[in-house]
Amino acid sequence: MTGLLVSVPIACWRKGLAREYLETEDVPPPATCYGFLLSLVGETDRRRHLGCRVTAGLLSCTHKSVVLRTVWRVKKTPLGSPGNTRPDYQQLLSGIELIIWLDSGQESSGAPRLEDRAAQALDPARRGALTRFGGLSLGESTHLVDSITRFHPTNSPANANRLFLTNPQGRLTLPVWVDHVGSKHTRYCVGDLVETDLAPPDPARMPQILAPN
Repeated sequence: MTGLLVSVPIACWRKGLAREYLETEDVPPPATCYGFLLSLVGETDRRRHLGCRVTAGLLSCTHKSVVLRTVWRVKKTPLGSPGNTRPDYQQLLSGIELIIWLDSGQESSGAPRLEDRAAQALDPARRGALTRFGGLSLGESTHLVDSITRFHPTNSPANANRLFLTNPQGRLTLPVWVDHVGSKHTRYCVGDLVETDLAPPDPARMPQILAPN
């Protein structure tokens, strides 16, 4: 089990059914955390680490605001046509401090585990062997991560967190795999935000990253 302490100045983890008013989830969904970890280690094949378990816990009391932004929808050609834009409201979170927990115990690829690759990415003596590109973001590409370190209770800005854990009767439904084309094959897990201490969670209650059959 590996914990990563992540600081993000501003982000929006858009709810799946949000349209004209782009609401945000309180914590990044497992699929978002998984994509963030793949970007951290420079992995371009998102099926490489299927079977790992990932979840996030919010450490800070984030501030929520609303902005008016221009959203692009391709309806006419050429792509820059005025009819392809419309104003939409978007919720933003700011001042985000969170823990991302990663457990690679059930990975099935036989390749180096995602936990080990993440440890390499955070090790100044070994990170030079990684090949990665682009800015490191948690969600939208403009929502760049400010800092990321190996989590330890001594470097935590809080003594408790609101952690997303699976629960068949839970009130939150978050994606563990996103179909970016038609959404038909998007997979979800159900759970709750649970107020807990900073101990590593039970892996059995962490969402598992699984692709459609």
